[in-house]
Amino acid sequence: MQIDPRNSRQLLELQLSNINNQTNGSAVPTGSTTDFSNMMDGLLNADTRSLSDAENQASTSKRSNDGLLWLQLGSTYSPDLNTVSSSRAGSLESLLASNNAGQADSGKSVPTDFESLISQASAKYGVPESLIKAVIDTESGFNPNVVSSAGAKGLMQLMDGTAAGLGVSDSFDPAQNIDAGTKYLSLQLQRFGGQEKMALAAYNAGPGRLSRLGVTNDSELMSMLHLLPVETQNYITKVERARFKYSV
Repeated sequence: MQIDPRNSRQLLELQLSNINNQTNGSAVPTGSTTDFSNMMDGLLNADTRSLSDAENQASTSKRSNDGLLWLQLGSTYSPDLNTVSSSRAGSLESLLASNNAGQADSGKSVPTDFESLISQASAKYGVPESLIKAVIDTESGFNPNVVSSAGAKGLMQLMDGTAAGLGVSDSFDPAQNIDAGTKYLSLQLQRFGGQEKMALAAYNAGPGRLSRLGVTNDSELMSMLHLLPVETQNYITKVERARFKYSV
């Protein structure tokens, strides 16, 4: 326990006063001993409160750090949210094209109420508009105010930790939600080399779960799909069907 020097002085002065009174034969003033005890108790309690506060802050900090996206994604993520590499977006488009030979996305899609926001996010991160729309359709049905039973929010159903890691201050704001959700999806696509089923499974269940499963491509994923949650098994099919609906 650490005691502030000023408090130590007060304690010593109070204790010496009690000793002097006793030595001189004077009656110890009523409450002197009690005052000393109360002051000591107060310091002990204050120190305990300080320790408790420090522990709470450390716990809160740990919880916050656990939710930061860049700690989950490793070196593929840069926390500089205002800097987006056009070469990275182009690289992702190339990956997607190579992994979907013969099924290249036309770049066009059926319009929605959030067309400009989706178009901007698509150009910014290199994710096809039809895929963004399919994820939004599957996640929220284009309802910007929806909240899942697990606490995911908004159009692309961002969890609070993921949203915070992506710099989102309001998950119900369509602009922030679509931008962050598309960035998160693009990071999964980059992480798994443009393998869309892998990226979608990671978006739904988390990249860590796929890593623990030990799969590295779409074919391996589909052969072990039954080991993932039923929700994730259905999620991939739902998004692919929705994408067909929005493709032109």
